[in-house]
Amino acid sequence: MKLTDDLYAYPWTSMFENNCNSYLIGGNVMALVDPGLLVHFTELSRSMARDGLDTDNIKHVILTHCHPDHFEAVARFIKNDDVTIYMSAEEATFMEDIGKEFFPAFGLPIPEYRIDVYLEDGEIEIGGETFQVLITPGHSPGSACIYWPEKKALFSGDVAFSRNVGRTDFPGGDGELLKESITKISGLDAEYMLPGHMEVVVGKGNVEENFNLIKRGIFPYI
Repeated sequence: MKLTDDLYAYPWTSMFENNCNSYLIGGNVMALVDPGLLVHFTELSRSMARDGLDTDNIKHVILTHCHPDHFEAVARFIKNDDVTIYMSAEEATFMEDIGKEFFPAFGLPIPEYRIDVYLEDGEIEIGGETFQVLITPGHSPGSACIYWPEKKALFSGDVAFSRNVGRTDFPGGDGELLKESITKISGLDAEYMLPGHMEVVVGKGNVEENFNLIKRGIFPYI
C-alpha cells in the first residue's frame, strides 16, 4: 500500500496469526523496516509486487527490535552481501542473551542472522537519504525508532501504536523507560506514524492526538 512517494506500508491484519507491520522505503533507498516472520515473507513479497516492488531489490533491512515477529525473516537476507542489516547495539546484545530465548518459547528455531550496522542515537544516511535514529527502550532494551524528516514519517516499532503502546511484561521490558521513550518520540514533527502493529496514523493532528491520548489514558497504568 503506497502512502506517499517512496513510502509503502504493509500492515498485518490477520486476527488469527501473529506477525508485524512491514514498511518499505523506496526510491534509491530500498530499505525494508521489519521483515516479520519468515513463514509470512512470501505474502509480504506478493503484496509488494502488487505495488511494483521486488524484494530482490531490497538493499537495506532495518530491525526495530529482535522479537521474532519483527526479526525472524532477516534470515531471508543474510546470504546476500549486497544487503546491509541494521539494529541497535543494545538490542544485539539482548538478542545474544535473553532475546534468543523468545524463539523456542514461540515454537521457532533461532534464525541465522547478522548485524552489519549498529544503530545509535543521531543521524544516519542510507541510500542518499538522511534519517534520525532514536534509541527507545521500554518494550525491549534496545528498541529503535526511525524518523524520516523529508516525509515526516516516524517508524515507531512496538514503542507506540494507534491508541496503544508496546507491552512491557516480556523479559527486557520496562514501563518507566517506555514512557520516557514515548515522550521522546512524541516531540517529532510527524505526519505519518508507522507502528509495528495496528493501523497507520496519518496526519499531523492525528499523530499528536494519538500521543496525547496515550499519555492521558495509558501512562497512568504503565
